[in-house]
Amino acid sequence: MDKEIKLKGDKVIEQVPSIKDKALRINLNDNIYGTFAEIGAGQETVRHFFRSGGSSGTIAKAMSAYDKDFSDAIYGIEEDGRYVTESRLKKMLSLESTLIEKRLSRDKHPNKMFFCYANTVATIDFAKQFKGHGWVGIRYQIEPDEDFNDIIIHIRFKETDAKLQQETLGILGVNLIYGAYYKYEDPKKLLRYLYDHLDKDQLEIDTINFSGPRFAHVDNRLMSLQLVKNGMTDAVMFNPEGKNILPATILYKKNILALRGSFRPVTSVNMDMYERSLKMFLAESKVQKDNTLVVFEITLSNLRSEGEIDERDFMDRAELLCALGQTVMISNFQEYYKVVEYFSNYTKARMGLAMGVSNLVDIFDEKYYRHLSGGILEAFGKLFYRDLKVFLYPMIDENGNIITSENLKVHPRMKELFKFFKFNGKVVDIVDYNPDNLEVFSREVLKMISHGKPGWEKMLPEGIAELIKKDRLFGYDPNKVLENMK
Repeated sequence: MDKEIKLKGDKVIEQVPSIKDKALRINLNDNIYGTFAEIGAGQETVRHFFRSGGSSGTIAKAMSAYDKDFSDAIYGIEEDGRYVTESRLKKMLSLESTLIEKRLSRDKHPNKMFFCYANTVATIDFAKQFKGHGWVGIRYQIEPDEDFNDIIIHIRFKETDAKLQQETLGILGVNLIYGAYYKYEDPKKLLRYLYDHLDKDQLEIDTINFSGPRFAHVDNRLMSLQLVKNGMTDAVMFNPEGKNILPATILYKKNILALRGSFRPVTSVNMDMYERSLKMFLAESKVQKDNTLVVFEITLSNLRSEGEIDERDFMDRAELLCALGQTVMISNFQEYYKVVEYFSNYTKARMGLAMGVSNLVDIFDEKYYRHLSGGILEAFGKLFYRDLKVFLYPMIDENGNIITSENLKVHPRMKELFKFFKFNGKVVDIVDYNPDNLEVFSREVLKMISHGKPGWEKMLPEGIAELIKKDRLFGYDPNKVLENMK
């Protein structure tokens, strides 16, 4: 069989079947049988199955409803009038899976595992302004009498040629179908195998959701984390219900207020900063409450523990932020200007960053920008020359002095630059803060929780301590509490 060999140094770590061999293995499985419905980029996936041989045992139907009126007549009209949407993809999967069960008798096909593969895609336009994106999914059975499972992903093309994008989509589709049937027991591996014979310079996957009986144990937030960890995308988001959401959809044309932190755990300081900065942000003339989104951002570097990402620790933080009704973003952005650049891909409205004094001092540290040809000035051009404002939460130093933008110390070379941005209203102090919070530090709270020491509960938002105790988050152990009470 034609295989691609993956190496680690001189050691062979994996042999990857070719796309032809993957399609052929599916075709030669007598029990895999289904429908291909592809809109917008040609029938790029199904052609691999036609060409590999034995396709009559796999393909019940292949179609492409290119005309919008035909598409609407088959799948219904979308409320927003768009076609490249998750809603359209789900309608395609739903109708096609219903049809195959309706039209093919179980008496005649008792052992068939039905599937429906679908995509709705827009490739790059002629002006090459929009590179294109799409929704891709499969609804399928692992056993003939079992309910359907779904895997749904959103992709962004990085190539600048429509033909190349079509070919990339076809390879991705084969990888998805193959992975769905032969790698479903390990969703993390399935995710990585989506890039077999593809490069991350060709394609970005920024949203994925698993559902169905075979994925009942899968937490899609952890799958989102894998997307960032594996370099498949720079950022993922999930809503207060813990559901993965497409960043482009939720950020589109919004006023955005972002708070970055470790949130390990989320403390009364974080929530006071959030509430005070939001109040100030909404008071801005260009900001409307019904068009404002607050994002709690955790960077990948904040999730690492001794060089590796601690998934349990990540889930602990996610659970608490979701319980507080917050939208969470996991990103690969170490520098703040990259966060702002990312948001700027989706909105031109006003943005705000809420942060503590130490974070602002770091922003004015040149060492973080040595990789940029324009150094710190290039970074600041990307950061402060947008419609952006920093809301600064004070801190208390070791001598008991309260530090604000009026008396904080940056490097002498940065002093005039800092004054310039402050004078132009880009940095404003949060003044109506709760002074009691200045003595709260999340690292101390975490230490108290894990060591079973008393008193940490009052440093957290209402209801959070109860959740930590109930679910034993962050190493909480009631036995340690009892030992400390003896």
